[in-house]
Amino acid sequence: MKPEEKIILALDFDNFESARDLVDKLDAACFFKVGLQAYLQFGDPLIKLLQERNKRLFLDLKFKDIPNTVHGAVSSALKYEPDFLTIHLSGAGEMIRKAVEAAAPRPSLSVLGVTILTSLSDQDLQDTGMALSTKEAVLKLVGLGLDNGLDSFVCSPLEIAPIREKYGDKPVLVTPGIRPEWSVKGDQKRVFTPRMAVDAGSNYLVIGRPVTKADNPAEAFDRILQEIT
Repeated sequence: MKPEEKIILALDFDNFESARDLVDKLDAACFFKVGLQAYLQFGDPLIKLLQERNKRLFLDLKFKDIPNTVHGAVSSALKYEPDFLTIHLSGAGEMIRKAVEAAAPRPSLSVLGVTILTSLSDQDLQDTGMALSTKEAVLKLVGLGLDNGLDSFVCSPLEIAPIREKYGDKPVLVTPGIRPEWSVKGDQKRVFTPRMAVDAGSNYLVIGRPVTKADNPAEAFDRILQEIT
């Protein structure tokens, strides 16, 4: 992949015009993430805009429900022709298999298994009744995904190396929690710089505020490209 193809920009805006302006300012960017906030506010127009600009779509809705409901949700999402679509691996094996089955009509779609959100710490997991550490939970969930037909996963930067050590090069890893040295951490607790994440073995970097909230988004995007090359 070209370096710019590794970067997925998160369109986390509360108005359509801001999202549109960012897409139009960043000619070099080719992959954009539409999450819950943007999808619920202006999903169809924003997705249509990305299609018109020939951009790749990461539809980050993180489905988790009973298996048949997730099957229906994934089937319904195919109309948007996404390249990536997320499900929570904690929905368990049958739900994962149903998501993979529903995605089959679109071979170019990668269903991404979300492991543990980058905003969560070991203490947060304990507070929800999970006895495993974040690292242990991520490894267990990736194994569950691999056993049930997935090969692509969302993980924090801190889990890249352990996943590579245990499962090798097969998993495609998409990594949020990326913060250049010159940006602030925000609400992410498990973060790496872009260079650190690529060196550890991440395939795709999800980056939002360091670019989208920058005074000059194009310059910020170029600085990240220079860092990972």
